[in-house]
This record gives sequence, C-alpha cells and structure tokens, in this order.
Amino acid sequence: MSLTMVLLPVFVEVGLTFALLFWTRGRTRPADAGDEFGLPTLFYALIALALPLRHADLVIVLLSWVFVVTRFVHAGLVSGTKDGGRQRSLAWVASALVLLAMWLYFALKILLLI
Repeated sequence: MSLTMVLLPVFVEVGLTFALLFWTRGRTRPADAGDEFGLPTLFYALIALALPLRHADLVIVLLSWVFVVTRFVHAGLVSGTKDGGRQRSLAWVASALVLLAMWLYFALKILLLI
C-alpha cells in the first residue's frame, strides 16, 4: 500500500475534525469547553506523522512555534481574565487556523509528492 493511500483517510478525518471544531465553536458556549483538547491532539498527531516520514521541514517547525505561541496567549487569557471572551475566542481561532495551515501544507506535500 502506498503512503498516499494510507494517509488519505487520515487527512479526510482531520478535515472533518476541523470542520466540526469550527462549526460547533460558533454554535455552542462556553468558549473553552469541549474543543480544548482537539487542537493539541491534532498538533501532536501531525508531528508524530511528520517526523518519521521526514516531512518536518522549516515551514512545519516555524508554524509549530506560531501555534504554540497562540496557545500560550489563549491559555493566558483563559486563566487570567474573566472578561476576555472575545480575545480568548480570537486566540483560539488563530491557533486553529495555524494548525489547519500546517495540516494542509503537510497533506499537500504527501499527496502531491512535493
């Protein structure tokens, strides 16, 4: 079985997870309830795949740091303020978009053999 054939369902499932994270995010509150473990789990899975497949290049590393910084900002807003709902939400969306970009980049590298 080719690497593409094996990873294609993973990419589809990750896409579904992101779609559900964004869709339920806009429909439910509180802002920090069910989706808090989704983003780190998707991050760990990406790195766990990228490392042994030798696709953890400079773009992945730089985006990883941007993701981590946005998660620190989000964590600081969650633990530090009671009225930072909008800022907290923006920090979450920023981290989700960075992670989505990482997954898209990784998927395109694998599927297009770049």
